[in-house]
Amino acid sequence: MTMAIPLAIGAFGALIGSFLNVVIHRVPLGRSLVAPPSACVACGSRVRPVDNIPVLSWLVLRGRCRDCGERISARYPLVELGTAAFFALVAVRFLPADGRPGELVGQLLVLAAFLAFAAVSVSLAAIDLDVHRLPNAIVLPMYPVAAVLLGAAAVLSGDWARIAGAVLGAVRLGAGYLVIAWVSRGMGMGDVKLAGLIGLHLGWLGWDALAVGTLAAFLLGGLFGVALLAAGRGRRTAVPFGPWMLAGAWLGVFAGPSIAAWYLDAVGVG
Repeated sequence: MTMAIPLAIGAFGALIGSFLNVVIHRVPLGRSLVAPPSACVACGSRVRPVDNIPVLSWLVLRGRCRDCGERISARYPLVELGTAAFFALVAVRFLPADGRPGELVGQLLVLAAFLAFAAVSVSLAAIDLDVHRLPNAIVLPMYPVAAVLLGAAAVLSGDWARIAGAVLGAVRLGAGYLVIAWVSRGMGMGDVKLAGLIGLHLGWLGWDALAVGTLAAFLLGGLFGVALLAAGRGRRTAVPFGPWMLAGAWLGVFAGPSIAAWYLDAVGVG
């Protein structure tokens, strides 16, 4: 596969990352994503188009507002770069291979579904780290988007089992997190709703991806909690679980079958 297409999709991801910076800032505040236009938080000057080029503008301006000189957080270019890299990796994972026209269209729909999930993952992780919330305004619309894209892809490929896997994955993971939320004070309904969305995507890929993605979230979150305790900060630091759910999910997306096969072989089952 030529790398030109993943690189082009990565460049598109940088543009999406610029928009995600707006989402991350405005959605928790309940503000519109389209009005007013982006402006400096210190002096209120509107951001010029030439100063809104992902990453490059921040570097040219040396991380400061053109008008008042106020520092611009480094998180803005980091989100743009991170989203660019994320999109490129998703493209490598899901770019269509050879096949019939219907299959190729289906594979493109799968790519679109997981690119959308990648964008949502970036925004949700950042917002959860900031305000310990997983906004319904981001999570809930992704259910119909993923259902339509992945469902259409399954129909075009004739692989109906994937639809069943996606539905069961969403129900099982959502129900599992709901039970945990009932018996634990450390998990909220935002985690439950996100779990269903994660289960939908991982279930569509298969049970290996779902199992690895689910267990990895708790393993990664647990290891981070142990590290905080070892540093003497465990009782004073509230850590949201959403970013770990998403990190585990993407480990399942990219390496679920490989990790599952390695584990089964290690325990003598594979």
